Amino acid sequence: MAEHVVVIGAGLYGASVTASLTRRGARVTVVDAAAPASGTSGATFSWTNSCGKQPRTYHDLCVAGMDAHRALAAGVPGADWYHEGGNLEWADDDGEREALRRKVEGVLDYGYEARWLDRAEVLRLEPDMDPAELPDDGIAHFPREGWIEPTRLIAHLLATVATGGAELVRDDAVTALDTAGGEVRAVRLASGRELRADAVVNCAGPQAGRIAELAGLDLPMRNVNGALIYTSPAPVWVSRVVHAPRVHLRPDGAGRLLLHTHESDDAVRVADTGETTVERSAVEEVLAAGRALYPGLAAVTVESVRVGERPIPSDGLPVLGRAPDLPNFHFAVSHSGATLSVHAGDLVAAEVLGEPHDDVLAPFRFERLAR
Repeated sequence: MAEHVVVIGAGLYGASVTASLTRRGARVTVVDAAAPASGTSGATFSWTNSCGKQPRTYHDLCVAGMDAHRALAAGVPGADWYHEGGNLEWADDDGEREALRRKVEGVLDYGYEARWLDRAEVLRLEPDMDPAELPDDGIAHFPREGWIEPTRLIAHLLATVATGGAELVRDDAVTALDTAGGEVRAVRLASGRELRADAVVNCAGPQAGRIAELAGLDLPMRNVNGALIYTSPAPVWVSRVVHAPRVHLRPDGAGRLLLHTHESDDAVRVADTGETTVERSAVEEVLAAGRALYPGLAAVTVESVRVGERPIPSDGLPVLGRAPDLPNFHFAVSHSGATLSVHAGDLVAAEVLGEPHDDVLAPFRFERLAR
């Protein structure tokens, strides 16, 4: 059993892996170049779902991830980060309606909960929507989906591991990994500190490729930027995730809403200095679409716009578990971190400590991406 494990990254995956390792009796040091939840986990739509995930192994992993969130929240008195309000989705052109129909048929074949609603049924769920913005029927409802509040979940997980003896090192980037004899022996930090390690878990999100390179491994990534728009408190009833044709939205606490579209993602601009901005016209278009769907948003303003870099392995699927050529170096990296982190993090932690999960992790091994 690995006695001391260094976890790189204190986002959703890093906190989940650290919590599972600590619960299993390992001594853990989790390190982050900044503060916990300050990276991608702090700027994510955090939709928990397995809606249209392919192939079947990925779908099943996401369903298990949703179950893990449900179980964790149910076991913590006062848990306030998990919201299973469901998800509504519809389309406004023939091609997108056909794609949605195929998606619903596909998940129903997998035994996933989905149903079709008409306008009146949706308005009973979301009475503050403008009826004119809804089609007569053909609105998909996925009742077991929802969202999480990542910062609250990360705070809970790290609070529990602190009492179990885990150490959190923040604002100290990993600069080198010392390897010898086919294993990682130490993690070196920008401060000059050296952490001896029996095992290392790469939970570095968008920086996972760089951390892998420090270990002599090539992890191909195709990260993308995502723009999220946060409103001022809004006197409207929104209780679930909504994917309308021109705006995606969900509640974000204290009456605020979180808005997003793929078009706003495309409006992210990165300067030579590394500063990220989002074109103001794109933000206004998203806000206008939100106001059209919920007229009660007429007076809301944009409180903030956050840009998160989404970590996406080159084939779009998670990278989980040990590296065959460096067997004490492990990965927990994926695009669907909000859905997967609690469950997949536990699987990775178990493998770090010698409990194999080849039956689940085999399709997501690092070696499939070897070039």
